[in-house]
Amino acid sequence: MKLTISDKAKRDVFISIFHLLKQSTSAVTLMFLPDHLYIQGMDNSHVCLFDIKIMADWFTNYMVNETDLSTVSMDTNIFHMILSVCQDQHSIIIYYEGEPDTIDIDITNENSSKDFNKHFRMPLSSIDTEIMHIPETEYDVDISIPSKKFHEITAQLSMFGDVMNVKCSEESLSVASNGMNGEMTVDIPIDDLTEYSICEGENIDVSFSLNYVHKMCLNTKLAPEVQFSILINQPMRIKYDLGDESRVLFYIAPTIED
Repeated sequence: MKLTISDKAKRDVFISIFHLLKQSTSAVTLMFLPDHLYIQGMDNSHVCLFDIKIMADWFTNYMVNETDLSTVSMDTNIFHMILSVCQDQHSIIIYYEGEPDTIDIDITNENSSKDFNKHFRMPLSSIDTEIMHIPETEYDVDISIPSKKFHEITAQLSMFGDVMNVKCSEESLSVASNGMNGEMTVDIPIDDLTEYSICEGENIDVSFSLNYVHKMCLNTKLAPEVQFSILINQPMRIKYDLGDESRVLFYIAPTIED
């Protein structure tokens, strides 16, 4: 298996994905399939499920041999630490052969003789992985908002509480949190959203862990827009569209009222 990422924007997105994953889990399993890279797993508390699909065409180069192990597991903190070495002109090359105990990672700059190339060999982990089938779902509400703006909102809400309450109807949308420091409510003008759709006559009042929502919006380099989809009594879906039919999905379970 060998993949290369030379495009700066895509390299930053790839690093950002693992920056988010390390916030949730200490180890992750990657499936290198013939036409795409697939990552699925849950956080340590089983509140958040991540489901990531990156098509082969998204990478500068992507090659999988039939004799190579298709599934490898790794420590997310170590992997992100290695990726963080990258600078503006660097390419990332990840490769292994057969059924390895380690994976090789090169951080290179072929356009500059003054920049030292770096090579890493990282031990792989052994974890049990069960792939969950996620059915296609029609949501009651779909909201698309600039990722930087929503990161700002969740950061401010988290100063007042650890639960985010979402209320929306055909006429209005608000998010709120409350705690020992008081209460904060943000009224979001529907006309300012990139997308807003809700089932006719529906009134939504649901809450989610603000800690997890904020973590999944922590890195704004994944995509300029983030989409939230809500269905009562079901996990909220957070979607980042990476282009080239690639995407990052997070599913966060609703909080249970006392």
